[in-house]
Amino acid sequence: MASGGPIGSVLVTGANRGIGLELVKRFLAKANPPKVVFATCRDPEGPRAQELRALASKHPNLAILQLETTDPKSIQAAAKKAEARLGGAGLNLLINNAGIMPACTLESATSEHMLDVYNTNLVGPMLVTKEFLPLLRKAAHASVHKGMGCGKATIINMSTILGSIEKAPEHYALFPVVSYRCSKAALNMLTKLQSMGFKEEGILCVAIHPGWVKTDLGTEKADLTVEESVKGIMDVLCNLSEKQHGILVTWEGKTLPW
Repeated sequence: MASGGPIGSVLVTGANRGIGLELVKRFLAKANPPKVVFATCRDPEGPRAQELRALASKHPNLAILQLETTDPKSIQAAAKKAEARLGGAGLNLLINNAGIMPACTLESATSEHMLDVYNTNLVGPMLVTKEFLPLLRKAAHASVHKGMGCGKATIINMSTILGSIEKAPEHYALFPVVSYRCSKAALNMLTKLQSMGFKEEGILCVAIHPGWVKTDLGTEKADLTVEESVKGIMDVLCNLSEKQHGILVTWEGKTLPW
């Protein structure tokens, strides 16, 4: 069964726009919000983080951290600041949301392009999780709940149905984006490996497909608004348990094949 109780702390990467920003808003708006919501982005002082800064001025439990997911030193610095802010407590929920989806076909792909996308979409979440793992372990060990869940310690990797190898034929013509799809398939494998590696410590690991969302990545042609997608994701997060450990689920809570 799911690990009940409120989420004490959450960290969201890529939180200055789109799904990440909406997740932050939803956590802050909860009747029983987390004691600390960490919102990370590349440039907290820049124009793209203006809305985050406005939220922080109204919500003392919102902490904005500079974090570039492709820069190990930046991740380490963010982890140290998060640890200081938590004051001895652990991190309950890590959402690896930051990602990129540049245009890329089989004909246009280059080694440099592929490696850049992998660096952001796969290596980034891997490094962020690795650096924040001590805080996740601390939360898991301190929890009184026996079952897995977001109230204990959870890693969420924001993935996509486009990373599903089994579903690939259904979406190939409409979404070629080769580098993105390959990187997310690799992220799915990372999620599966994390689920096996961290199971004994009680850390839940899940990949989530947010749907085709009207964001900078999804464009205006997409099916869902950011609000619709994140409302679904929040419902999914509240109901996660061992049943979803090491699998890919949709924003509606349905299981997708790898």
